[in-house]
Amino acid sequence: MHLKNTATHPSYLLLALFVGIVLAATLLISVVLAESASDYTALSHVNTAAPVQTRQVITINAPAAQVWRIMTDVNRWASWQKDISQPRMHDAFQAHNSFDWKSGGLSIHSTLSVVTPNRKIIWSGPALGSFAIHSWTFSEHDGVTEVEVRESMDGWLVRLARPIFQKGLDTSIVYWLQAMKQAAEPPVQ
Repeated sequence: MHLKNTATHPSYLLLALFVGIVLAATLLISVVLAESASDYTALSHVNTAAPVQTRQVITINAPAAQVWRIMTDVNRWASWQKDISQPRMHDAFQAHNSFDWKSGGLSIHSTLSVVTPNRKIIWSGPALGSFAIHSWTFSEHDGVTEVEVRESMDGWLVRLARPIFQKGLDTSIVYWLQAMKQAAEPPVQ
């Protein structure tokens, strides 16, 4: 007895194509609905209920004013922080102003909510499926600056892939702080 391969019959191929289109459309509609239901409200503090959070601290052998100048010169971030590309501050570095940048190829639009010169910066911004709040605190003691970064991430995609986002966030903030330290400290003779 000879069996026909019915899986390659044109009617099965059309059915498979139709099912694929329906599944893709369902996925797209789900993403659009999840994104529209997401709350991307800017806050003046990190979201302590967010599924992904980090806290990292580094000591930099430079005055807070020097570290502040490096951090607030958004347009030059890519010169010392190689994970960032195309940073662009649209106006003065002050609360309620925004900037755009890319990190890991992801386009991000951030808005400053707190700017206290030489002391504190908080900004937040959405990217597809996520909303991050960054808090930077600068404390100087005898010409040495401690920088503390707290960041929270929330959103449907973050909740879906929490372990991946957590690892990525921890790694990127440690790298950012190390790069800032290198940019701010005078070269060793």
